[in-house]
Amino acid sequence: MAALCVTRVVRADPAPFDLAGPILEVKVTRGTVSLPIAEVPNLAAGDHLWVRADLPASQSAPYLLVVAFLRGSTNPPPPSWFQKCDTSERKCADAGLSVIVPDDARQVLLFLAPRTGGDFKTLVNAVRGRPGAFVRASQDLNQATLDRGRLERYLAAVRALNDADPRRLKDAAPLLARSLAIKVDEKCLTRLPELQAPCLMDAQNSLILDDGHSTSIVQALTSGAAGDLAMEASYTPQLSYGYYSPYIASIFDIARILDSFHTAKYQYLPALGRPEGDRLRLTLNTPPSFYDPKSVLVTALPAVEQAQLPPLHAVDPQGLYCTRKSALVLPVEGAPLVFSTRYAHDMALRVTRADGVDVDLPATANAEQGGFVIDTSAFEPAAAGGRIRASLHGYWGFDRYEGPAFELVNSHPQSWRLASGDSGALIVGREDVVHLTAAEVSCVDGFMLRDPAGKELKVDWKPVHPDEVELKLPLQQAAPGALTLLVSESGQHEPQAIALTAFTEAAHLDALDLHAGDDHGELRGSRLDEVASVSVKGIAFTPGVLEASQGTDRLELSAQDPQVARVFRSGESVTVKVTLKDGRSLSLRAAIGAPRPRVSLLAANVQPSAANLATKIDLLDSGLLPQGATLTFSVRAEQPASFGGDLAIEVATADGSFSARLDSANGGLLLENAAVAVATLDPARAFGQGAFGALRFRAVTAHAAGDWQPLTTLVRLPAVTQISCPATPQLACKLSGERLFLIDAVAPDRAFTQLTQIPDGFPGNALPVPHPVDGRLFVRLRDAPASVIAATPTLVQLPPSADELSRAEARRAGDTGAAASAVQPAPPNSAAATITSAAPNPGAGAPSSQPTPPSPQSPSPAAVSPPASEAMPASAPAPSPAPVPAPAAEPAPASAAAAGATPPPR
Repeated sequence: MAALCVTRVVRADPAPFDLAGPILEVKVTRGTVSLPIAEVPNLAAGDHLWVRADLPASQSAPYLLVVAFLRGSTNPPPPSWFQKCDTSERKCADAGLSVIVPDDARQVLLFLAPRTGGDFKTLVNAVRGRPGAFVRASQDLNQATLDRGRLERYLAAVRALNDADPRRLKDAAPLLARSLAIKVDEKCLTRLPELQAPCLMDAQNSLILDDGHSTSIVQALTSGAAGDLAMEASYTPQLSYGYYSPYIASIFDIARILDSFHTAKYQYLPALGRPEGDRLRLTLNTPPSFYDPKSVLVTALPAVEQAQLPPLHAVDPQGLYCTRKSALVLPVEGAPLVFSTRYAHDMALRVTRADGVDVDLPATANAEQGGFVIDTSAFEPAAAGGRIRASLHGYWGFDRYEGPAFELVNSHPQSWRLASGDSGALIVGREDVVHLTAAEVSCVDGFMLRDPAGKELKVDWKPVHPDEVELKLPLQQAAPGALTLLVSESGQHEPQAIALTAFTEAAHLDALDLHAGDDHGELRGSRLDEVASVSVKGIAFTPGVLEASQGTDRLELSAQDPQVARVFRSGESVTVKVTLKDGRSLSLRAAIGAPRPRVSLLAANVQPSAANLATKIDLLDSGLLPQGATLTFSVRAEQPASFGGDLAIEVATADGSFSARLDSANGGLLLENAAVAVATLDPARAFGQGAFGALRFRAVTAHAAGDWQPLTTLVRLPAVTQISCPATPQLACKLSGERLFLIDAVAPDRAFTQLTQIPDGFPGNALPVPHPVDGRLFVRLRDAPASVIAATPTLVQLPPSADELSRAEARRAGDTGAAASAVQPAPPNSAAATITSAAPNPGAGAPSSQPTPPSPQSPSPAAVSPPASEAMPASAPAPSPAPVPAPAAEPAPASAAAAGATPPPR
């Protein structure tokens, strides 16, 4: 029963903190400065605390208010560190409780306990008897409070935007996520505006991402029991199998710790304090009880420690910001608590004028806009000069805070010009993309396009550099000839006019790139989207893909009869006739280029590295190339028939982002004979660690390049170290390793009839998988989802728990009793389990309600498991048994593939 209860707690959603509790008033005085609790991120020795319970006049159940100081998990606090106040007495109800933070104190807890005989002594004994548990509870309460504050700030902003204008959510949601460290599903932003808000607020508890700043403030521990508990919780469906949420982990930890103090007379209930000025509004997740066991409410104040100043920084340190903007926003990131709390207060932007006088402009953190909004109403830009240095400053609690610096500019008339290559790109009848440059573009408010008839059209634009903007000119309905682009800037009364010219020419032919022996080529020019057909020397070519770059169109051409097209001779002068879609025709004289080099792939061999072998991944006969391995492949020269001095092999990724040249000079290409060469590729040296996916190759010379051909697929390998399996076959195993996000799916069989799908963005280092068969699992990688490889992690056989043994005994007894009755057919196997289903943890001792992977055919004879009497209880982690070596791999067939060589790809 205990094991079932533990499993139920781990797999259940944490109860929400939605019950309104009492209100506490808290003020902190340091020296001569007093601050409300909402503005205090940390306490210090010597601080004066004033606490008062703001209970209603009709409060019938008297409470005892207790302030307790802690000084670490291994050092019980002295009895003098506990101060009490009976809220039923007039003095306590009116004046509250005043205490001074003692030296060596590290944590502060507030208790609201029902007033009974011996209540204060019982509470003091509980805290002094197990100070470490209350230290952990204090840290977790602070962590949960900060994380919940970020979540509530995000949800409130989404609701407000949805009520005001749902269309703004698409732009505001990414800024909210960046400011508050909230995980936003990008798919929500592609939905209709009315459906975006419900999607963005779905699965609220898993939206909170880890925030290193708040973690450092509460000094949260990342190892030990809390770390184990957070890891167990991360395997539950509520946490999306590995999307770690510190908020949920803290709630689980608090519940476990405080539940351990449950007695016949008292139970401790956690209360999260939402600071509002000098008030802490407590919220509970469990209704309090005034009968035995009576409820003692526990909440925490900020830790007693050095101030952890926010690591705030500018989103773009090189950005320029306009002082004339009516709503000047300085984008910042890195410190979510700046946006979700009032710890940062009295913030201002210090601007130095041209005469050397500093001016402070009020600054307000705004998560919806992704930064600090500056009030420039009291600023005189004319007195500050052209460019201005400014910096944020204010207070973080009681401590002065100096924030990031920014560079501001004033708006003024300036010279605008089209980027080089865009002057001839304005063609009527389509939307054209051009670039404008100026000294700075931060003060631009917008652009309008005016045609000769005086009609004005709005222009979509965006800044791409501090001195450059990109415009999408709507010329679909524009008339050819002179156009006027109007630039509006903040602080300028009249827009600035820029003269442009739109052209009527439907197409212009620049050149034809066609080589002898080829059945395809490329036509270059402008407005080639109007081309209907092309003929070269009377041979018809069909237009293909059109690409446009810097005012030049490139149109692919393919011969309708490839055999006829190969009659072209190198250097031959030909006439190119182009027919446009409107019936007009154009002509061009061109010369046939020299034949392009061409090679064919003979064979390939992959030599894995020691690091590849350590991953315990067997690529089988997939022909994949792991990062860190070396690829050797041979090619035969076809055009020309032998390798010349300048012939080389170029290898590149499919998108062209990574490429490498292999030739005799760099040792990447060695000749076997005049017609056959062997190339060697080290992807790590050639591409670095960022390349993956399909690789292709081609022959190149100093004057031409051949066609691309498929070579292999470069993959990144995860490292699978260990698989821990329970004795019960119906329970899932736990696969441990590194870089598991590189796995697309896992299955116990090569046909993947029962697979476990890994979600996108999985950051965990362990996941539930079916029992392996003969020590092997089959894996599909994200870099090559069509290929199947094998994994042979070290097998650890977990001992059966007491609950498993009792269930097995019950099944054996039931089987014996049912021997005389008719045998009922077993239900067929259920559908394949996925990682998003509620797969139980190994050894949890509870049957799965979801489809479970099949059990192995037989346990390995080498498996070593401790006796059942040594198994730990279900509430504690099981001891690690001796590792089991994986079974020997099946003998590979005697072929080239078995020797490490792979046939050329088809």
